[in-house]
Amino acid sequence: MILKVLSVSSFVVIVDRLTKYLLFRNFSLGESVRIVPGLFHITLVLNSGAAFGLFKSRSVFFTVSTALVIVFICFYIWRGGCKDLLMLTALGLILGGAVGNLIDRVAFGYVIDFLDFRIWPVFNIADASITVGALILTIRFIRLRN
Repeated sequence: MILKVLSVSSFVVIVDRLTKYLLFRNFSLGESVRIVPGLFHITLVLNSGAAFGLFKSRSVFFTVSTALVIVFICFYIWRGGCKDLLMLTALGLILGGAVGNLIDRVAFGYVIDFLDFRIWPVFNIADASITVGALILTIRFIRLRN
């Protein structure tokens, strides 16, 4: 079961790091390329806040809280707290996203964002993984309670 979580989280970290590296190397800050006119752009943004640009300039708080989330998930999985494949996948998505953004925060003091849907703040692969993982967990918990 641990291998499942590590596989998912490793995949997320690799894709997140690769996309951020490519964007950071090939785009200027604020540069935007239209992919689907009026709907989707690739825009390089540096974010010192939380996911989707919320709570800017709280980098130390988010670095510490992200590290705590990573420790909690790893401890929970290591202790065998979950055997459900869907929940383990969700935890892998959250873990991978948290690690991807933590690498940015520690290395640069900000997170590299680039997915720009124009109706939502710019975000990255790690943010999307955390969000999808949290949605899966939420739906799973609601179904388990019923």
